[in-house]
Amino acid sequence: MAREVGSGRMIEQTSVQISALRESWHVERELRYARRNRIRYIDRMLDELEMLNMAEETQMPPDLALRVQRLAAEMEHPLGNRAPEDLRIQESMDTLYDLQDGLMLTLEGVQDEDEG
Repeated sequence: MAREVGSGRMIEQTSVQISALRESWHVERELRYARRNRIRYIDRMLDELEMLNMAEETQMPPDLALRVQRLAAEMEHPLGNRAPEDLRIQESMDTLYDLQDGLMLTLEGVQDEDEG
C-alpha cells in the first residue's frame, strides 16, 4: 500500500510539472504571436509612409500620424511624447524601423541587455 501512495504522489508531481510547462509554453507562444502581429502592424504603417514618401508628400494623414504616435508612446519611444501633427514622414519611418528591429531581436530569442 505504501508503494501505491508513493507512486501516486510521483504521478501527481509529474502532472503538476507538465501543467506548469504547458502553461509556460502557452504564455511564450502568445508573446511570440503578439510580437509578430505588432511587427506586421508596423510593416503596414511603413508601407503607408513609404507610399507618401514616394509621392513626395510632406504631411502625414492625421490618422496615420496618430497611429504612429500611439505606437511609439506604447513602446516608450521618445517620438510618442510628441503631438501627432508634429510628426514627419522620415522621422516616423526611422522610429518604426527602430521599434521593429527591437521586436525582431526579441522574437528571435535574443534578450535585451536589461532583461539579463
